[in-house]
Amino acid sequence: MTDKSISRASGKTVLISGASIAGPTLAYWLCKYGFDVTVVERSQTIRGGGYPIDVRGTAIDVVEQMGLLPQLQEAHIHSKKISFIHADGSIAGAIKPEDISGGVEERDIELPRGRLTELLYDLTKQQPVRYRFNDSIATLNDDGSGVDVTFKSGKSGRYDIIIGADGLHSNTRRLVFGQEEQFTRYLGYCFNGFTVPNDLGLSHESIVYATPGRYAILSAARDSDTLHAFLNFASEKPPISDRHDADQQRRLTAEMFAGHGWEVPQLVKAMMEADDLYYDVVAQIHMPRWSAGRVALVGDSAFAPSFLTGQGTSLALVGAYVLAGELASYDKPEEAFAAYEKLMRPFAEANQALVDSGAAAFLFPRTNEELDVRNQALATIQSSARGSMPGDESRDVHSSLRLPDYPLK
Repeated sequence: MTDKSISRASGKTVLISGASIAGPTLAYWLCKYGFDVTVVERSQTIRGGGYPIDVRGTAIDVVEQMGLLPQLQEAHIHSKKISFIHADGSIAGAIKPEDISGGVEERDIELPRGRLTELLYDLTKQQPVRYRFNDSIATLNDDGSGVDVTFKSGKSGRYDIIIGADGLHSNTRRLVFGQEEQFTRYLGYCFNGFTVPNDLGLSHESIVYATPGRYAILSAARDSDTLHAFLNFASEKPPISDRHDADQQRRLTAEMFAGHGWEVPQLVKAMMEADDLYYDVVAQIHMPRWSAGRVALVGDSAFAPSFLTGQGTSLALVGAYVLAGELASYDKPEEAFAAYEKLMRPFAEANQALVDSGAAAFLFPRTNEELDVRNQALATIQSSARGSMPGDESRDVHSSLRLPDYPLK
């Protein structure tokens, strides 16, 4: 791809909604190009903790250009294996995480989500990026020459450009493009994540318990006293009417896992009492366009691929890099947004399509037939006659976009 030589922006003001991964990454690059950047975040500070996430393929090039690669490598979890167990607790087989994820050993990185957000935030704090925590956008009015914003705090401001980097349930997307349901592709699963004590002594590994439609996962990030636990289940339709109703979610999940063996009863009890429960449906976002006037979306707000692809973080990093570079390459934001979407959409859609690669059925079989296929594949691996695995289809997709270079004049 042809390199683009760009001039530093002359004080154009940008408001970014969301301080997770795409938001701070975008803020970093925009600030380098001379934009005046503010990030608004509804939480009181950046969010720590969270389950491990992956940085793969083209996204590695992004963090390397940001100077963060050595720190990410230091935080790399180095997961060794994923063990699959039968309903009675006996082991069906084990594989390398890369067999599912499509990751490349010695290049791609798995690290705690909170560590990545911390590194991105610290990097932007070395720049003149302003953060407005404990606040969010209430209204937007794009009059063609700028966007007037009122915040839930009652404050207001005017900006040249607004970017929604506020996730799957984006408030910015709702305000500008309409209700979420029209853009959501529900993938048929609901998940519950929480932490539990590491009573099993796991280290650098995960255990997956699966019966048709019901899945329990325990994951150890390095040597830790704590495990990341998941209770996931299949459902033809989104199972709860109000995603903010934690009590309803707990009761439903407990009902779904009633009568299951292994460690499931203990995990259900822990879920019912967890003070860090995070739950949601498994879904993607598909939009006919990612921008309107002076407002655009990036990351999960625009093209969430779902955790079944393992590419949400990587798409956020790459999308933020490309969006910043295109905004710095054009005087008119509408032209920049069109160039960003032309370059980024094929990559985003190819990664979203990985949800149909077979990894979902391998991890979360819905039927006895899918469970048998998985167990046969595991048996083949144990006999050293490795066949094709879901991750084999995804490696090329992870690196299918070559980053454009946006050098400053």
